[in-house]
Amino acid sequence: MIRIFTDPACLEHQAPPGYPERPDRLSGVLAHLRERAWPLAGDGGISPEAARAAVTALHDEAYVARFERAARRGDSLLDSADNPLSGGTWAAAWAAVGATLAAADWVAEESGRTAFAAVRPPGHHAERGIAMGFCFFNNAAVAAEHLRRRHGVSRVAVFDFDVHHGNGTQHLFAERADVFYASTHQYPFYPGTGAADERGIGAGEGATLNLPLPAGTGDERYGEVIREQVLPALRRFAPDVLILSAGFDAWQHDPLGGMRVTEEGFRSWGDWLRDLAAEVCGGRVLALLEGGYDLRSLPRLVEGHLEGLAGGRP
Repeated sequence: MIRIFTDPACLEHQAPPGYPERPDRLSGVLAHLRERAWPLAGDGGISPEAARAAVTALHDEAYVARFERAARRGDSLLDSADNPLSGGTWAAAWAAVGATLAAADWVAEESGRTAFAAVRPPGHHAERGIAMGFCFFNNAAVAAEHLRRRHGVSRVAVFDFDVHHGNGTQHLFAERADVFYASTHQYPFYPGTGAADERGIGAGEGATLNLPLPAGTGDERYGEVIREQVLPALRRFAPDVLILSAGFDAWQHDPLGGMRVTEEGFRSWGDWLRDLAAEVCGGRVLALLEGGYDLRSLPRLVEGHLEGLAGGRP
């Protein structure tokens, strides 16, 4: 069973002309999924109090307060030029968190459930107290911690296949053994983290797996890395829920990436991850949108991956 979660407020975060992370990314995906009859749900009724508790379980209270002050003052940026602010940014960031948490709740309630959080702004670059790389709140990390705290999930794995390394997600869990982080990404590349020797710290050593890949990598090499390293590592960790930071900027024509992945590549990864989840975590998968900036292709790339995760169209 698969369900797509979103919130219309995610479209309220505006950006300057020519900025790659813009509302059209999400509106195009949602229009395509509706046209193709994928099951879309609302935000699931996550209360503002529950969302704030989930966010501040990982992000510094001082950072959240600073973000709010900047948004209410009408500042144009938060922390860097990569994070422009508009009148709707504050609401959109919370909407992305809320829809992701609703998806996490739904997945946790019953085995055999796969959810896709179609949200923006993305999250995997957001650090504990810094906005980075289009990201304000780390949606995937917040969901992982929410599953641990609210649902008593013992072990959560995050597989991040965005073309950029998810520095924020890695750093938030680097010293912990209960959340496993695996990433395939272009390297060297923004944000400069994700070397193969970054494996975790202290109690978390070995709970981070970075698989840096050179520019120009395509389906064949990605497939080898995922089948031979990512899937076995996830199987050994045996999570109760699998989270996917689903970035589609490794697409061969993405304007920000330098990889050569095809639509069939993203679909096949979904197939493999569906089988892995059925084996180790009762089929519980939460995928959420990270990057992907080719507006014409992104909707069908997302659908291809969802077809893999769902075993076909619903």
